[in-house]
Order: sequence, then C-alpha cells, then structure tokens
Amino acid sequence: MSSLKEINKYIWTMVAVVGLVLMGSTKLQAITSFARQTGLPCSSCHTIPPELTPFGRAFKLNGYTMTGMPQITAKPARQEAGLSLNRYMPIAAFIQFAYAGTNRPQPGTANWNFEFPQAASLFLAGAMSDHVGSFIQVTYDAQGDHFSWDNTDVRYSNRKTFAGKDLVYGFTFNNNPTVEDLWNDTPAWGFPWVGPDQTPAPMAGTLIDGGLGQDVGGVGTYAMWNDHLYGAAAIYRSAHIGNPQPNDGTCCDINIRGAAPYWRLAWQQTMGNNYLEVGTYGMHVASTPGGIMGPEDYFTDVAVDSQYERVLPTLNNNTISVHTTYIHESTNLEATYGLSGAAMPNHDLSTFKLDGTYHFRNKYGATVGYFNTWGTADPALYAQDPIDVSGSGNPGSDGYTLQVAYWPWQNIDFTAQYTGYLKFNGGKTNYDAAGRNASDNKAAYFTAWFIF
Repeated sequence: MSSLKEINKYIWTMVAVVGLVLMGSTKLQAITSFARQTGLPCSSCHTIPPELTPFGRAFKLNGYTMTGMPQITAKPARQEAGLSLNRYMPIAAFIQFAYAGTNRPQPGTANWNFEFPQAASLFLAGAMSDHVGSFIQVTYDAQGDHFSWDNTDVRYSNRKTFAGKDLVYGFTFNNNPTVEDLWNDTPAWGFPWVGPDQTPAPMAGTLIDGGLGQDVGGVGTYAMWNDHLYGAAAIYRSAHIGNPQPNDGTCCDINIRGAAPYWRLAWQQTMGNNYLEVGTYGMHVASTPGGIMGPEDYFTDVAVDSQYERVLPTLNNNTISVHTTYIHESTNLEATYGLSGAAMPNHDLSTFKLDGTYHFRNKYGATVGYFNTWGTADPALYAQDPIDVSGSGNPGSDGYTLQVAYWPWQNIDFTAQYTGYLKFNGGKTNYDAAGRNASDNKAAYFTAWFIF
C-alpha cells in the first residue's frame, strides 16, 4: 500500500473514531480522590487533564490540602500532637486502553496493535494533615508487565504575610524535576499529555526533559508571593529504584555526583479575561556513567517558558490555552568520551515546543502542537542502528502533533492523536542508514482512559 493511501486510511480511521466518540453521552473529572476531598468536579481544577485552571494551580500550590469534607480532628496541646485527617483513604485508580500504528510497519513487527491496557495507575493523592498533602502514583506498564513507582510529589504548605502581601510557601519531596511545577509548559506536565509507547520516538532529549523522571529523589522549597511571583529550588540525588542499595552506579549512565541543583522562577498575571505566565527553569548535573567514582560528565540545562490563557465569554466561556518552552543544554561528556561513547566531549542540544488548545466548555478539546530538537552531531553518541537512532549522528527531529479529546463524563476521556515528522533523528530520508524515512514513523493513536 502506498504512503498516501496509508495516510488517508489513518485520517478516515481518526474521523470514524471521533465520530463514534461524539455520539456518546454527557458530563467530566481528573484524580478522583481530589474531587472527593474538595466536593468539586474536576473541571474546577482541569481543562484537559493534567492542564490546570487557576483554581487547580492554587490547590496544588497549597499542598493538595483544600477540603470540603468533614475531617477527623484533634486540637494540638502542649503534650499531644494535633490531628487533621480525611475520613477516607485518598485513593484513586486509572486505566488506559490504546490502539496505535505507523505509516510503515517497524521491521519484523505487526502494525496497528491494541494494548489492553496500555497502562493502569493507583494514586494516593490528597490531604494528609492541615498542611501536608501528596500526589503519589504507581503505574502498571503493559510492555514490562509490572508495576513501578511513577510521579510523586509530597509537600508541606503554609502561608504568611510578607511586605504586606500574601506569601504561600512550602517544601516538596519529589522524584522528577519540574513535577512540582504549576504550569503545563514544563516537561513533567507538558503536551502531549498522552501518547503511544509502541511507535518510534526521537532519540535525543535534554536531561531535564524526562531524562531523570522517577530515577532521582529530591527535596526542595517553593513560594508564591502576592499571587504573582513564584520561585522554587531543589537538590536531587540518583535513586535508581529497582536496583541494589546502597547504589553502586553500575546500572545506569546517569549517576549524580554530589547533589544536582534545580531552579525555577516565574511571574503570572491576570488581565481581564487574559492570563499570562512567563518563567525560566534549569538544572546542573555532574554524573559518572556506570559508576560512583571516576571521570564525570556535566549537563547544564537552561530553559524559558510561557503559558497564555484566554476566556471567551461571548462563546459560552470557551477557553484558549497556549504553552511554549525552549530548553538549551550544554554538556561536557569527558567521561563518556573517555569510554569511546562520544566522538568529542563538548555538545549542545536544544528543544523548542509550542502547543495551543481550544477548549469547548471542558467537554471537547482540539490541540495543535509543534516540536523541534537540534544539536551537535556525533556519530558515536548517536550511533547507527535501525529505526531508533541516527545513521548520520545528527540528533535533530522536527514535527507536529494533532489531537482531539472528548469527555462524555468528567472521569472518562477519549482521545485521537496524529503525529507527523518533518525530520526524524537527523534526516528526512534514510535517516537510520537502513532505508527508513521520517515519514514512515508518522503515527496515529487512539486511547480511552477511565479514572475512578
């Protein structure tokens, strides 16, 4: 079948699935334990989960502790600790089913595969006391056929007056840099919010863009002053869950030496029906590949980001949201170079992402996203191999994602997604030196998820 016919088949399949979805019934939710705790529908906190509304950002900022339900309480006394406890365990569950395929099958594999499920998660998410709350996720991976620890953010939050203005401040214990963040332009919560795990993906990415997720443990502090200025700082160490402790580093290419600092600074402003956030974030990591002693690699990631939202009162309060981020990574890979894993020690890698969503009253969403990664070519670091890496050693990838989503109920979502590549791992044609083109990896993806 020709490439054009295959693409047309994808388009008509997407239209058919969306058509079936749109004939469903009506109503919308996200992490249901939060909804039970507050007594509010998840549309109060989310537009497209995990994208947050202003109330959702305030809920997270205040440590997931806002509640609309009676608590089990005991007043603190001189010789007795106080108590403020939910009357139920703040537990939620999630299951996701998926169907995906590419423009051209991956060699030796079937195209268009069901995953039943693609993933399932359990959450311990909600208030633990007046000032402490959590978002703890454990996820089942169908391809690995096991549960593993996922995104975790346990935080303490309080407030005081500083310079005559309200100051919300706190501490966070988490396992993924940027997971504490309030905005959907940083990597942990950025678009695409769902995606296939069976289709090829670009090989190159900056370390802060998912390279440390669930493999580190960190402690940090954060504060929001006058509901405008936000800052956060944290330090991280390698955790390597699933590997022997104490850590000997032999499992992994990234072994943090000392502590890796992370920083975040942002300003938010509401102007009538418009909302704008602009900020910066970054991280510095020193690492010894495959060990805890010896030569080190150095990664410095510096990023800028922005988020814009507009409510449209004349159009049933529909909303538009736009997210963008640019990340630049400078590396000195002396250790990897010494192990012949790189042709040169010094590299640069940059990523730019932009996406915009039109929200139809928290029931339908249409999103267009663009992504571009480029950097120093290195045939040893980005070695030749079919499909997943680069025959030329060039890390560049360039493409777009189209997505439509529908929530017949607030805890049920149907999504159709199409990802196209203008360039993949350094080339448009024969990028892997084995005959595969960037267009071969164009992928359609359909998913249904249920939270209860």
